[in-house]
Amino acid sequence: MTPINCDDILALESKLDLLLPDSYKYLISTYGLLHSPNVLTKICDLNVEVSEVQDFLSLEDVSSLSKLYEMSGMPKGHILFASDCKGNMFCFKLTDCISKTIDIPVWFFEHEFSTVRKVSNSFIEWLEQFNKL
Repeated sequence: MTPINCDDILALESKLDLLLPDSYKYLISTYGLLHSPNVLTKICDLNVEVSEVQDFLSLEDVSSLSKLYEMSGMPKGHILFASDCKGNMFCFKLTDCISKTIDIPVWFFEHEFSTVRKVSNSFIEWLEQFNKL
């Protein structure tokens, strides 16, 4: 994993006219884009109710896929940051990205039904559920 340059993160925020949560920026600037193919297996083995994350999106994909998914039926007002293994996406609400924040809720876009639901009250809380696995 290669850490993402902070200048590249700032460029994405400027391009999208938003402020990503500090907790997310810290993760990708310190550790890079996470890839967790074993999460689904662990979730199935333990029979827990967690929406699995497989890949964190590149900064280019954050921008382009957010627009593409919106054109394909995702409700407006979300910025994607990670995917599961089925084409569903984890996202932040754009209204939460207006001002500088340490942490914000995580939402889940289910492409089959074109619905978005909150899966965690914070990004840090969302990550911690995977650590418990």
